[in-house]
Amino acid sequence: MKLEQRIDLLKSLGTYCLSSEPAWEAAKRKAHAVNGWFIPEFVEEAVRRIVTGYLQPDLLTAWAERNAVAAENPHPRTVGVVMAGNIPLVGFHDFLSIFISGHRQLIKPSVRDEVLIRHLVERLMDMDEAVAERVGFAERLNGCDAYIATGSNNSARYFEYYFGKYPNLIRRNRTSVAILTGTETAAELEALADDSCLYFGLGCRNVTQLLVPGNYDFLPLLEAFRKYDHLADLTKYKHNYDYQLTILILNKKYYMTNGSILLTENESPFSPISVLHYRYYRPGEAAALLKGEQPDIQCVVGQENSVPDTAGPIETLAGPLLRFGEAQQPGLEDYADGVDTMAFLRGLQ
Repeated sequence: MKLEQRIDLLKSLGTYCLSSEPAWEAAKRKAHAVNGWFIPEFVEEAVRRIVTGYLQPDLLTAWAERNAVAAENPHPRTVGVVMAGNIPLVGFHDFLSIFISGHRQLIKPSVRDEVLIRHLVERLMDMDEAVAERVGFAERLNGCDAYIATGSNNSARYFEYYFGKYPNLIRRNRTSVAILTGTETAAELEALADDSCLYFGLGCRNVTQLLVPGNYDFLPLLEAFRKYDHLADLTKYKHNYDYQLTILILNKKYYMTNGSILLTENESPFSPISVLHYRYYRPGEAAALLKGEQPDIQCVVGQENSVPDTAGPIETLAGPLLRFGEAQQPGLEDYADGVDTMAFLRGLQ
């Protein structure tokens, strides 16, 4: 299967993803039934962003050219892939990278996000039976030439133990933060709400902590986050909100809320579902605070050229500071943990 054929197949897959084909609609309903956090709103959003950000022929062609992908891989290797399941189709980029590079892959999907990736791969197989020679699923990833595994910090230790003697790319817990100045517009704060609340904040690119100046006014922020008030109508989310609220009250912790999200001061960049942490910074201190958390931070969002910091540009695992609303719009070259997946795959040949 040549590169041009693979790109054509992916283009067709993108068209299918935006369709209302009964089998696809049934798969999305089943995904929600298996994992209650995969509500239709967020599944549709994840699929739309995959199609627009990944499955465009011009984007795929340019990506392949930049990575010197040959028309046909002369030395395909078999890559074992352990996928996470925190947000819908979170492992799709790994699948896509291996597929475009011309390698074979054996996938172990998460039980929390198994339905959608299996369905889309099966759809590709229906389009071209040669896909079955390139992609498979397995409970145990034995006999692979290399491994890509994504999971928690704890599971990463197991991955390193089992896969350490092979070429590997192992990812751990990550999250994202935002730097606020108090001069943000209502539109920027609403975009920040997307960065934080999409997928219930479960993705590594979700903003789970805010860095704010000492005199920051939280009222406009809480008002902007009302965009996601409807999440409080969902039983699973409301249970988390009520539980976290109870913990804050019992521990006599100061908090703010608009009825659907809780804000509390906490130095940890990781916050539980329904909670957004914040911490204060002094002028010139933001970059230093982020540097201390660097291993945990996937990306940082904020106003371009507006961060009151004299420590130089803010660089993260995802590169420079992102604008509000961009955290959940990764492109083909926005690699998880800042590690170039395509470079890793090139090194296998």
